Amino acid sequence: MAGILTLDVVLVASIFHTAALLGPFAPLGIVSYAVFLGLGHSYFKKHKEDLPFGARFFVAHIACIAIIWSINFAALHGFSFLLNSEGAHIVSRVLLLAAISLTALACIPAQVWVRTIRETKWLWLYSILTGTLAWCLRFPFQSFWDSSSTAPGRFLQRMTFHSVKVLLRVFLPDIYVDSETFIIGTPRFSIFVAEACSGLEGIGLVLAFTVIWLWYFRRESRFPQALLLVPCALLSVWMLNVLRISALVLIGNAGYGEVAMVGFHSQAGWIAFTVVAFAFSMATRKLPWVRRRYYFLPSTADHAHTTPIFLDDEDTQVGESPLTGAYLVPFLAILAASFVSKAASGYFEWLYPLRFLAASIAIWYYWPELKQINWRFSWWAPITGTAVFALWLVPSFLTHSNERSQLGAALAALSPVARLSWIAFRVAAAVITVPIAEELAFRGYLARRLVNREFDIVPFSAVTILSIGLSSVLFGLMHGHQWIVGILAGLVYAGLMKWKGRLGDAVIAHATSNLLLAIWVLSRGDWSQW
Repeated sequence: MAGILTLDVVLVASIFHTAALLGPFAPLGIVSYAVFLGLGHSYFKKHKEDLPFGARFFVAHIACIAIIWSINFAALHGFSFLLNSEGAHIVSRVLLLAAISLTALACIPAQVWVRTIRETKWLWLYSILTGTLAWCLRFPFQSFWDSSSTAPGRFLQRMTFHSVKVLLRVFLPDIYVDSETFIIGTPRFSIFVAEACSGLEGIGLVLAFTVIWLWYFRRESRFPQALLLVPCALLSVWMLNVLRISALVLIGNAGYGEVAMVGFHSQAGWIAFTVVAFAFSMATRKLPWVRRRYYFLPSTADHAHTTPIFLDDEDTQVGESPLTGAYLVPFLAILAASFVSKAASGYFEWLYPLRFLAASIAIWYYWPELKQINWRFSWWAPITGTAVFALWLVPSFLTHSNERSQLGAALAALSPVARLSWIAFRVAAAVITVPIAEELAFRGYLARRLVNREFDIVPFSAVTILSIGLSSVLFGLMHGHQWIVGILAGLVYAGLMKWKGRLGDAVIAHATSNLLLAIWVLSRGDWSQW
């Protein structure tokens, strides 16, 4: 359900007509939904039931999406009057709201929604209030960096710039800082800190994450000790933002302005948030000073005395499968390597081979567990992969898009040895490590994890329509502007795995698609496909 709702959020951002209506309210909806699922997690675990997938609702959902896409496509190809047509706007908005509602009804029947909301009592209200608070705080946090902001905002602004100034003067004697115009740098390179990249949004995200995390694990945490971790997390993300701004100037002043503004600028904020969130979660779960050894269940009519629940025993009973790392770490290694390689690159990701090496090391490390998987495949695997390759090229043929990419020019500027080496690593990653890592994560783990917590006992042929759909949506969203064909490709790979009952078929189909795409790119120079 979360993956399909995320798909609708992406749709809002990608269609001109509907973004004006629902775009500003995306924080409200996302936070409300996340809080409802997070706080109601224990309820959902106790009330497991087989939910029939509403195929008719989902078909109606697809029809609404198709109509909205058709209106947007027509507006961009000869019918520009639709961009200013109030009627087209209204139709698109109504259809979008209907599409989201139909998706919810397709995944969970209406009577289950009603019963869940009724039995969780006031949880729906708490979730909406939290989402509303997040929506209301969005603008005040950003306004802290406005020149007309209030005294607290001005104080934080001066503190940030003063800290950056002090830090940079250790390395650069000719540092220039203008707190009134938010410009900081050197005669060679300077930056303007806008609201969107000020770092305060990161503070807001960390604050929301820490509060929700402590609320969810309130039984397992010691108070007020655990509350002291919140200001520590906020201070940490603020200090990392100071380091980020300082590093931008240092990288740009060293002559790598493109790397600073294109790669590092876009990745450093997410890296900082991920590090702080991970450190906070580990601290609350591992530090004896913060984590309780046990807690007491409240007394009931049947039990006059409270019952102690020992956390170590409970964690052992309900813990994840020991094979979780083997299925997820190779994919996480690729993500981590991509963070690093993009942060150190400009328009050309020269460290792309790092992704191949990171995934290879992870697969090699977990190979004793992974070799137990049935890697055999049938001839249907390359046939299916060829079909997915053809499907992948359909959007460019339909739109007659000749999207230009800077990759070809960047490769041409390299020496022959460097160019061939980069292409070799790119093809090896696409054909070997990426198919293995992504199929392990999305089909091997997620599609089965949505069926049973102990995913490794679920046969590959036992994945459900719902688990295939959700895992395929998340898989498609990983592919940027190609998310639609990415979702379809995920559905095809998962369907093949379910049919044949082997992960090997999905891996070979995926590898075939990527191999044919690499041949297409290299033979035709269509670098936009990479």
